[in-house]
Amino acid sequence: MTTFRISEAAVLLGVSADTVRRWVDGGRLPAERDRHGHRVVAGTDLAAFARAQIEVEGGTGHSSARNRFRGIVTEVVRDAVMAQVEIAAGPFRVVSLMSRQAADELGLEPGVVAVAVIKSTNVVVEIPDGARAATP
Repeated sequence: MTTFRISEAAVLLGVSADTVRRWVDGGRLPAERDRHGHRVVAGTDLAAFARAQIEVEGGTGHSSARNRFRGIVTEVVRDAVMAQVEIAAGPFRVVSLMSRQAADELGLEPGVVAVAVIKSTNVVVEIPDGARAATP
């Protein structure tokens, strides 16, 4: 079974290690001690906890898009027709190309809170080196 140390869980959840420790101490996130006495979280428990933390942020209507990243606009590059908008959503960088008119109408400027809504039929999933899951 894959396990994560507190610091690794914090990176994956986009919070500080102290926050993860408080969740563990408060009983919100199960953890055990490894053979060295370090607290570790089982991958399945971390996944369940992360899933429970997901907030679906939407407008007043409904959408079939399920990938939503709330963040802050860090850069907007405009030309006569198009705009490139960069959003920092936690540790993630999301870049969108849109019409300049759309960027202007939304008032997109650095410092504005925005939600990147992503609908895609092609999503590539990668596993970082050294993070291979054990095969059953």
